[in-house]
This record gives sequence, structure tokens and C-alpha cells, in this order.
Amino acid sequence: MTTYDFISANKRKSVLLIIIFTVLVLMLGGLIDYVYEGGGFFLFIAGAYSIIIGLMGFYSGDKIALAVSGAREIKETDNQYLYRMVQNLCLTVGLPMPKVHIINDPAINAFATGRDPNHSSIAVTTGALQRLENEELEGVLAHELSHIKNYDIRVMTLVMVLAGTVAIIADLTLRSFLWGGRGRRREGDNGALLIIGLVLMIIAPIVAQLIKLAVSRRREYLADASAALITRFPEGLARALEKIGQQAQPMARASGATAHLFIANPFSGKALATLFSTHPPIEKRLAALRHMTGANG
Repeated sequence: MTTYDFISANKRKSVLLIIIFTVLVLMLGGLIDYVYEGGGFFLFIAGAYSIIIGLMGFYSGDKIALAVSGAREIKETDNQYLYRMVQNLCLTVGLPMPKVHIINDPAINAFATGRDPNHSSIAVTTGALQRLENEELEGVLAHELSHIKNYDIRVMTLVMVLAGTVAIIADLTLRSFLWGGRGRRREGDNGALLIIGLVLMIIAPIVAQLIKLAVSRRREYLADASAALITRFPEGLARALEKIGQQAQPMARASGATAHLFIANPFSGKALATLFSTHPPIEKRLAALRHMTGANG
């Protein structure tokens, strides 16, 4: 599989996951309408909530992520090495210059945020600046710029909103259902359907979280592949990931809300391959990058 095939495959899978997520939200809304005879009211509320929260996240999510992470915006005079490296990579890939930020943290990490390439930011830890070689830092920055170019942040905002919507709707409906709901539940002739609905309300938040994590992991593979295209040197990013995998110190201001944005899990430098990790195992990312090196070499 070529690098271009790898990118195309990940894009298709990410779109498919988002479609499944949307269908799950609509199914929950329809089920609630059926149980409580809402006449479309609950379905409308679920859709409206998703749109409103999505717009808020779309326009303000980047500012929140930067503030939570303790990122400080810099100008070229503050750190010419970092600023010019980002500038040169943007010229290579045809992106407008994002705002550049530094996070005062000894851990090696970085993330990008923003609703589109014209409203984007990139943040790098002091640990990455101090401990990565030139080609390694270039690979990390190319990875983050790939997120911007591929509109990954926009996709992840949508998925996070849908996951939150599913969890809230399922929780509220389950509580009211158990406390004695109205409507068809009391008719007594749809017991099997209502039991299925109850099970769906219980497992829906779990399914939503798993889909969210799957999209996040797919986007990391896609950004790795895109970075390899930009730098023409996959080994640079691979070496950076190896150093990240060897560190055990989590970031001081790690947050579950922004963990998926970083190039590696900010809670653990080893990016543990657990079911609920927002990142794929570093070993698998290394294997994919070095397969590209062999295929292109």
C-alpha cells in the first residue's frame, strides 16, 4: 500500500465512523419519541442541541484547548528556530501560517487546533524543543500541520459533540424511564421493544465513546502518513515517537478534554494500548511509518 492509498483509506473509514455516529444519535431521538409519544419533539431537541453545542465548539474550541493546556503565543523574535521551521513547512504544504504557541512542560508533545487552515494554531512543549533533533521536530510539526490541512479538528469537534449528545440523551431518558415514564411504556403491549430500547440507552454512551476513540486513532494514522509525505523522511517522525514512547512523565496540565488533540497521550508518554486510549499504540505507528520508508525507499 502506498502512502497515498493509506491516506485515502483512513479518510473513508473516518467518514464511515461519523455516519454511524450520526445514525446512533437519530436512533436515540426516534426511540425517545416512540416511548414518550413526543411527536418528533425529542428528535428535534437532540438535533438542535448537537447543532448549538457544535457551533460553540467550532468557534471557541481552539481558545479553550490552548487555555487549558497553558499554551503561550509567540512571535518570530521569541523563538526564531521554531517559528521559521513552522513557516518553512507551511510553504512546503501550501498552508497559511498558523499562530505558534509554546507550552512550558518538560514532556515531549505538541498539538494543533482551529476550525480551518485560516484560523489555526500549533502548540509545542519546551520538552520537544529541547530533546528532539531537527528532523524529529520537523516530523512532529508536519504531523500537526497535517491535522490542520486535513481538517481533523473540525471532524473531531463534530464527533465529540455527538458523543456528548448521546451520553446526555441516554442518561436523561434512562433516568426518567426507570423512575416511571409515561406513554407507550404503560400500554403493556410493547414490552419487548421497550426492553430493546432500554438496553440501547444503556450501551449507547459506551458505543459513542468507542466510536469517538476510533475516529481519533484513525486521524493519528492519517496525520502520520501525511507528515511522511510533507517531509519525505518518515524516519524523522518515527524517531520522535520513539523518544515519546520512552518518557514516563505525563504532562503537568493534561486534560481528558484535550488529550485527543496531542500527537501522543499526554497522560502517559508510553501511550498505553488500552481500549479507552485516544491514541493508537506507538509501536503500531512506528511499524506503519517504517513500512512507508521501505515502500518508498
